[in-house]
Amino acid sequence: MTEQQYKVSDEELEEMISKYCRDITALARMGRFDPITGREKEVRESEIILLQKGRKNVALLAPAGVGKTALVVGLAQEIVADKVPKYLKDARLIEIDLAAMAAGTTGPAEFQGRFIPLCKGFAERYHDKSLPRFILFMDEFHTIMPGMKGSAYAGLSEVMKPYLTVGDLHVIGATTLDEFRMYVAQDPAMERRFQQVFLSVPSDIETVRILKALRPGLEKHHGIKIADECLEKVVELTSRHLPRRNHPDKGIVMLDAACALHVMESGNDEGAELDMKYIRQVISIECKLSPEALG
Repeated sequence: MTEQQYKVSDEELEEMISKYCRDITALARMGRFDPITGREKEVRESEIILLQKGRKNVALLAPAGVGKTALVVGLAQEIVADKVPKYLKDARLIEIDLAAMAAGTTGPAEFQGRFIPLCKGFAERYHDKSLPRFILFMDEFHTIMPGMKGSAYAGLSEVMKPYLTVGDLHVIGATTLDEFRMYVAQDPAMERRFQQVFLSVPSDIETVRILKALRPGLEKHHGIKIADECLEKVVELTSRHLPRRNHPDKGIVMLDAACALHVMESGNDEGAELDMKYIRQVISIECKLSPEALG
């Protein structure tokens, strides 16, 4: 299919991507993300699904804060580093920003009128083997299901379903297991078009490894050094005192906050190293205990 035969031209498609999407592979190529570690197995599982002829759509299932979006970034980094099979070489991993797409619309018809051309543009290019693959990423993708009352995006799954049925789209959807069961699984036709990839909550040891991978970026941003002991203490205290939140997110957030507090109160003179007291302070604020009571 030549460019002239496309119902959605290249210019129109790129304009819609610019308005309503985030090109994760382009951002990865620019070095906008920290290294992703600890999800090698799940990235591989996702790649295997995307390579298939039939059910080539991925449902990433995990509690909040475990790293569903990070896994997608990890896949984009693999694509940019040319560490994927030929079929996925130079693929473009595009995150649809449903909120941006819905902004200013007066109802579902107008919203779907924005989404359909984007979907069609991706789908009609699927059959041109000279072009890299488009992979759509939708976070909180249970919100597009008809049963999701109160969602501005409810029913969008019905628009996507014909493209998924004929296999013209690659989609990665992320949600929690409970929300998948409550909304997506209620539509067997939609459910069977996705293969599930489960992300477990990282252990304390795995979370320390993730923080070590993120450490260079945090040190560069804050201008201070972060010792291994600080990483271990963040993980230990957040595991003990913030049980309702999940690693690695809670460990990352508290470490970043501790660095910010250190810089605000003590500066970041050359050679400065994160003081453990700031870790205790930010976690004590979060869990509403005194720093001395953290243990």
